[in-house]
Amino acid sequence: MVAQVRNAMTRFALTLEFDGTPFFGLQRQTHGPSVQQAVEEAVLATTGETVTLHAAGRTDAGVHALGMRVHLDVAKQIDAFRLMEALNHHLRPNPIAVLDCKIVPDDWHARFSCLGREYLFRIANRRAPLTLDLNRAWQVAQPLDADAMHRAAQALVGRHDFTTFRSVHCQAQSAEKTLDLLSVERLGEEVQIRTAARSFLHHQVRSMVGCLALVGMGRWREDQVAEALAARDRAALGLNAPSEGLYFVRAIYPET
Repeated sequence: MVAQVRNAMTRFALTLEFDGTPFFGLQRQTHGPSVQQAVEEAVLATTGETVTLHAAGRTDAGVHALGMRVHLDVAKQIDAFRLMEALNHHLRPNPIAVLDCKIVPDDWHARFSCLGREYLFRIANRRAPLTLDLNRAWQVAQPLDADAMHRAAQALVGRHDFTTFRSVHCQAQSAEKTLDLLSVERLGEEVQIRTAARSFLHHQVRSMVGCLALVGMGRWREDQVAEALAARDRAALGLNAPSEGLYFVRAIYPET
């Protein structure tokens, strides 16, 4: 009997943009829809194959992405452009778009090959209700001092024990992380917080933003952020910002 030759798998790297509002996070969940589930089902509809999606990062319910990198392996012979077009067709009406698709080496991994991750947090600093940015920014009606927030943020840059800014459900082995960037800038009525690191703890960005917002409101002194960091105690956290203002901006790889 002649053995059948198994089709070689092709690894595709995808760049995803998505509105996280209707999802219970990026990772597949048993209790609700996820980005992973939607993409895997689109691949099944395109190729007839059951695949597993691997992502550069995990996002919580309500968190958005401008450029999340993921990868998956497909046996079907299909070029990257056709796969991208087919996935975008089958993803409708989910608020997910494949912005880019390319073939990568078999040892390339969306998570483990990643050298850094960047996030953006948007605060709509206005009293009027949000319309176009509803569920896409955190609305804070009280005036914020963005300059004070930026000054306070610099205490968090560098390598520290971020236990205070870590969710009690975080599964990371160590609370030590190196924060490469944490900046705060006002653009009209919007305050934008940008941050970058090789990796982040669960809820770290939202926890840092929440404390910086307290500084902006005048409810915390600027140096209280440094004091909260030094406490290395979740009880010292002032506020955990909501998910709707958070965006995964991009993942950085050796070729980029």
